[in-house]
This record gives sequence, C-alpha cells and structure tokens, in this order.
Amino acid sequence: MIATLTGKLQARSDDAVIVNVGGVGLRVRVPGGTLALLGAVGSEAHLFTHLRVREDDLSLFGFATESELSLFETLLTVSGVGPKVALALLSSAAPETLRLAIAQGNLDALTATPGIGKKIAQRIVLELKGKVDVSGLSEVGELSATDEDVLNALINLGYSAAEATRAARSVPPSAKTVEERLRVALQYLGGA
Repeated sequence: MIATLTGKLQARSDDAVIVNVGGVGLRVRVPGGTLALLGAVGSEAHLFTHLRVREDDLSLFGFATESELSLFETLLTVSGVGPKVALALLSSAAPETLRLAIAQGNLDALTATPGIGKKIAQRIVLELKGKVDVSGLSEVGELSATDEDVLNALINLGYSAAEATRAARSVPPSAKTVEERLRVALQYLGGA
C-alpha cells in the first residue's frame, strides 16, 4: 500500500495533481483544501495517500494531513459513500466542520455539499455518529434566517454552497441587515 508520497508537483487540475516521484508521474485526486495548500507547479509536494484498488481501476487519493486522510477513510465505511462523495465532502468543508456536523447530526451542513442529498447525509450521521473524534472542536452554528437569505443570494451569484456557507458564517453579528451581511460576505469571498 502507498501510505505517503513526496515528489515534484508536475501539473494541477480542479480535483487532481500529478506528482513526479522518481521519474514516475502519479495522478493523485485531492480535495479542494489540499489543492489550495499545495505550492505551484515545480514545487515539492508531500501527501498522505489512500490507494483504492478495483477490478478495473487503481485510484490514488492524496491529503495534506493524516486527519483529513482518516476522515476520508471513515467516510468510505458508510454504505453508499464512495471516494467521489467523500472527496466532495472534504472539498466543501474543513474536516473539523464535517466531524462536528456528523456528531451533532447537522444534516444542513452535510447537504450544503453539491451531490449530497438528505438520504446520504442521514446515513452518514446514523453510521458515524459517535465514531468521529470531536474533542477540542468548537460548535458549528446554525444559520439564521437572515444568513439563509445571504446564502441564497451568494448561490444565485454563482458561488458554491460551501463557499456561500463559509462566507455567511464569517459575517460578524454587528452587520444587521441582509444587505450589510451580503456586502461583508462578498468582501470575505473577494479576499479569500
């Protein structure tokens, strides 16, 4: 099993990188958070990996941290959750946010990920509640009605549900109206 790899980052795409290790270019699928942490093409990359072996396919998945890898492998134990769904979840939210959402049974946080419906979210919570480590993590807050309006406006402007949720949660309580909150959320997204 390939547990880690270190090599030169040869190419990047939206959901994968090619890492040259000893003259061999390995295509590694990565979540958005890991992709953001990797340097530019030509820099050195170090990834914790999961090799998925199927009859007609070998797929390599890479993660910036062991914690991210552990959550990916935990998500794969849920029936109906494959690597594509697990990667989508890890791309849409930080591992800590996902762990808390699962522990709290927060279906809204899970269904904010494109492609994750209520049934899959319920199955994830049912099968993993109590199995994910949430020690030392703060609470994931529910969105208020005003924040829901901000969230919907951002989605209508073309932002992903995950980006919109992060931006809506970043707005300080001092911004009271929907317009103020939307302006601050857009500033957050512009600086991200």
